Amino acid sequence: MQISVWPQAVRSHLVVIAGIAEIAAGCIAMGLGGYLAAKTDREHYFAELERERREVAELPDREREEVADVLRGWGVPEARVPSLVEAITQDRDKWVDFMMKFELGLEEPDPKRARNSSVTIGLSYVAGGIIPLSPYIFIPHATAALLASVGITLIALFVFGWVCSHGPFANWERRGLVRRS
Repeated sequence: MQISVWPQAVRSHLVVIAGIAEIAAGCIAMGLGGYLAAKTDREHYFAELERERREVAELPDREREEVADVLRGWGVPEARVPSLVEAITQDRDKWVDFMMKFELGLEEPDPKRARNSSVTIGLSYVAGGIIPLSPYIFIPHATAALLASVGITLIALFVFGWVCSHGPFANWERRGLVRRS
């Protein structure tokens, strides 16, 4: 949140009102973005599924060769490839599923993912916005609240960083990859 008026001229309750409005708008925007991203992933999966079904029906020889290429990529001995291709391609549904997972690297997204993503992102935005806004709720003078907000936010960021560095991202190489990507 940006304060465009000198802090002494602003009462904390005005900052709280503006902050709540910004948090609400950001929560909705970010939640909607998460929902649309997950929904798009699901639509992409089903578009690729239809394309793969059509290719298996219309171009079975080419699709069999793609199965063989996947198996060769895994290091399957050439002598075993034809029998494995035959086993995989006997059932069209399993064949298409194999192609989706191992050729395209796609798995069917959870139907609840869009909703869960929007709720998670929206609530995270609210939680992240409440931290710097909270001093303004309890401190009536905007200057003092601003200083407290900066301090509390820095502490929260430090704690978050500490938890991340001692949790699942403790491995520094992995953290570096996560930050670079």
